[in-house]
Amino acid sequence: MLSVGNKIPADIRLIETSDDVRFDRAVLTGESEEVEGNVDSLGETFLEAPNIALMGTHVTNGHAKGVVVLTGGRTVMGRTSELTNKTKMKSTPIQREIWRFVLIITFLTVVLALSVLIIWLAWLNRGHHGFMTLDQMLVDVMGCIISFIPQGIPVVVTLTLNLIARRMRKVSVLPKSLSTVETLGCVTVICSDKTGTLTENNMSVMFAGFVDKIYTAQEFRENFATDSSVAGSASRQLHGAAVLCNGATFDAATADLPLEKRDINGDIVDGAILRFVESVGDAPAVRASKPGIYQVPFNSHNKWMLTVHNSSPLQDSERKSASLIFVKGAPDVLIPSCTFYYSALTNDIQPFDAVSRAKLIATQEKWSRGGQRVILLCMREYTPHYAIGSNDFRIEIRQKGVEALTIVGILGLMDPPRPESAVTVKECRRAGIRFFMVTGDFGLTATAIARQIGIITTHAEPDSLEDMVKMQDMPSGRLPSCRDPANRIQKSLVLEGKDLVLFTENHWNVATRYEEIVFARTTPEQKLGIVNAFQKRDNVVAVTGDGVNDAPALRAADVGVAVVTGSAAMEAADLILLGNLDSIVGGIRLGRLVFQNLQKVIAYLLPAGSWSEVWPVLVNAFLGVPTPLSSFLMIIICCFTDLAPCLSLIVEKE
Repeated sequence: MLSVGNKIPADIRLIETSDDVRFDRAVLTGESEEVEGNVDSLGETFLEAPNIALMGTHVTNGHAKGVVVLTGGRTVMGRTSELTNKTKMKSTPIQREIWRFVLIITFLTVVLALSVLIIWLAWLNRGHHGFMTLDQMLVDVMGCIISFIPQGIPVVVTLTLNLIARRMRKVSVLPKSLSTVETLGCVTVICSDKTGTLTENNMSVMFAGFVDKIYTAQEFRENFATDSSVAGSASRQLHGAAVLCNGATFDAATADLPLEKRDINGDIVDGAILRFVESVGDAPAVRASKPGIYQVPFNSHNKWMLTVHNSSPLQDSERKSASLIFVKGAPDVLIPSCTFYYSALTNDIQPFDAVSRAKLIATQEKWSRGGQRVILLCMREYTPHYAIGSNDFRIEIRQKGVEALTIVGILGLMDPPRPESAVTVKECRRAGIRFFMVTGDFGLTATAIARQIGIITTHAEPDSLEDMVKMQDMPSGRLPSCRDPANRIQKSLVLEGKDLVLFTENHWNVATRYEEIVFARTTPEQKLGIVNAFQKRDNVVAVTGDGVNDAPALRAADVGVAVVTGSAAMEAADLILLGNLDSIVGGIRLGRLVFQNLQKVIAYLLPAGSWSEVWPVLVNAFLGVPTPLSSFLMIIICCFTDLAPCLSLIVEKE
């Protein structure tokens, strides 16, 4: 039994529900709107199914009864957690280099010690009994081992990483462990999320229009002021649809502030549209004239939002009379369901034929190429067969609401790039790092933003999956390392999630060679697959992001870099950017400084410490010259006398 306030302990199949049961699934989907529950399955996926109460979510209203179907790691929450945590801890580049150095030193030390032992056994002990006793031989063997191993290396490595970590903090980069400090300097590929990382995450409406006429936001405001007197005008219809089909609200605590400074509760797209409609006309009057009676929130599967309203404030919600349905969402999803459109030229409804469809698609593509997110607003009148508020009514609206729609208008929203994004991409390129975009946004929009900030620099159209497959040098096996610029394809490539589903290892062999890549419409699983594909091909990969969907990729990357605004991403990341995105450039420079300073330290310690101390031992063993240093003094010299000059090397700057 589930009731208000309960946290769902497992994935549960609902068999009985009240009419008002609601679930908060934000912890899984990131969507703030509550989800209705019922006993019928309407979702195409388990995550979208309204008849499933998912583990980790909360009951916010109503009550229900169900049967447990999945528990523990088999639940959606469990599988998501496993996807994030199953990545095994891998050694960092500096750990691998130090381990290689240790193996070399160990090999040389064993060779020297064995040479002394073998010569004593085979020659000195037989022909020259008084030259070296057994005790002296053991002392010389131990002296070879102690003198040749640089005991100051662990101290120097720790101090170097600690010092660089403190410097990173000053450039607004916070490392969560010392082992990742140097890894950032070894990065060869950066896969960055778009929204909130490369862009400001602050949308605004740039264009508002219709199938047959387009306005800028300011032109629409002016036109609305002169045209709104006409009751059925297209401008008034678009304004009304944008007001009513909106899930955002202003924070009551900031209601007295100017419009641009008010805080908004809700989705970023709805928030941008809310500010726009409030600046255009009297939005509260529109809401009062058509009270809302039902809402289907936007989700990443449907890609649309639906609201149902009484046609008048005095309408009886229990009576089966015509209601107004407004739908807002992605044009490519809603256009197939549209049959009519509001004409701005004639202020009436026209058939949505092939010519008007072509105009609308052309507008969508033009805006998307300009880096805008395109939202289509539609409506229809509908008389429900079931009582409003019942489960049957909800099922009916979900099934019939998005049919025979009339296009009201289209909005173009822009989330501008961060001012430092272009500089960051340019500096990373100068450092020999390939900078890619991995986003869930529309392909044309992502490509436009990528051009603005320099991720795509070619003037020609980027290659697609079809172009990549047609390449004459499509390989059948493993390629040389794409870390070498000579092995890369000096072109740009744009791939969407539907393309990645078709990918084989041969496709990845070609895709990872491109110099400029944009991955659009990707899921969290696909982001994780992208990271793994580049890692398999000898790349050190960094991932930057700020959302829940970025967490698996952040955890799997060699360096996960989170923007400070994303709490879920911060949990999975190795480094946190406390400032702007360009802080990562300073972090890369300091990461490379670690390796440079350690090279100087080792170049000093080997001749000054190991080689200078091992020669007296060898001269004693083979020539009989008295040993000037005992093993204890060798350790003291290596840890203190040799270590002091090293401190000046580890504090060197670029």
